[in-house]
Amino acid sequence: MFDAPAPGLIIRSLAVASAFTVLSSCADAPAPKPATAPLPQASQPASKPVATSPQATPSVAMPAVSFDAWRDGFRREALAQGIEPALFDRAFAGITPDASVIAADRSQPEFTRPVWEYLEGAISPYRVRKGQALMAQNAATLSAIEQRFGVDRQPLVAIWGMESSFGQFMGDKSVIRSLATLAYEGRRPAFAHAQLLAALQILQHGDIQPGNMLGSWAGAMGQTQFIPTTYNSHAVDFDGDGRRDIWNSTADALASAAHYLQASGWRKGQPAAVQVQLPPGFDYAHADADIRKPVSQWQAMGVRLDPQGSGLSGESASLLLPAGHRGPAFLVLDNFRAILKYNNSSSYALAVSLLGQRFDGGGQILGNWPKDERPLSRSERVELQESLAAAGYDPGAADGIIGANTRKAIRGYQQRLGWPADGYPTQNLLEKLRAGR
Repeated sequence: MFDAPAPGLIIRSLAVASAFTVLSSCADAPAPKPATAPLPQASQPASKPVATSPQATPSVAMPAVSFDAWRDGFRREALAQGIEPALFDRAFAGITPDASVIAADRSQPEFTRPVWEYLEGAISPYRVRKGQALMAQNAATLSAIEQRFGVDRQPLVAIWGMESSFGQFMGDKSVIRSLATLAYEGRRPAFAHAQLLAALQILQHGDIQPGNMLGSWAGAMGQTQFIPTTYNSHAVDFDGDGRRDIWNSTADALASAAHYLQASGWRKGQPAAVQVQLPPGFDYAHADADIRKPVSQWQAMGVRLDPQGSGLSGESASLLLPAGHRGPAFLVLDNFRAILKYNNSSSYALAVSLLGQRFDGGGQILGNWPKDERPLSRSERVELQESLAAAGYDPGAADGIIGANTRKAIRGYQQRLGWPADGYPTQNLLEKLRAGR
């Protein structure tokens, strides 16, 4: 599988980070936020998530100074970094810590949705229809973005739908207040501190007013849910009004996402993922993020591509098994990795790829998901890691996140048992480890 607890551009939820797979590291460290925008009440709803039972609040050191004292110290630093005193005071007027932000920052849900439910919600009929309509409505803008940045319109609109339900759900919290709260007493104060400085720079640039700078509880902003440092690096004024406005300008939001994908190595016209069929007796240990082969070599191994994969024989690809060897299989290419730099979850990248294909009538998933297999809860994933370590394997930290080291350890144990070595954590695997302890 394609997990690695590495940083990502856009802020993500801990539930997604622990439940879904991740392939490559990115430039900006992540902080939590929901993986996909909710659907409007009138839409066809996504599958309901599995009920969550939060773990005990992680131990976090309380701040040594009051919020006012912290703010005064931060003000001195911000002014030394070039922030104007009047701008700082206006941005921080009436700002106090937000208890709901701290609660969200410290929550650790016990259960998360399996990948098939995640994809069902992400690629809902409503989202497909809405995306198709908006592609037609914004055809001229999307053509201009394609010409300037060389990024296909389908994944851009898919990202737009995934991040904010096409601009309908962008978050309603003050970005300054949320980031100030996290910089003062969050789990990752250094990250929030850097984002808060970047947010002040955005305000000083004049792109948005403090009262209108709204976003998620962790500071993701606008129709594309950029964090402030990403905004400063990649947001563009595409509509020519003199402001980079990813909140109110669809053109600016989509062009900014295209600019980021371009910088991430997007190749126009290449699919991000294509579904494949694996031959009997296939060695599932090849489903590893570090294993990249030309598509022609995968084909020589008996891997069969759907028609969309024609013409890709010379491209480099990795094999993705989102639900282990019992579920659908995909070859993922360079554009998949570009999407991962936007959001470092392979489930998200797969959803963007398939949703973009659905806009053109493709993206149907062939084969069945192992729906009879309950995904491991967070505490069970921790137990699995501890049991693997006790059995002589090295899964890394027992943190409940199934990353590259854990999957390598799982493969080793599966090979010892003579099972398909797909690196996928299952109840059967955990029971076998329990029996051996």
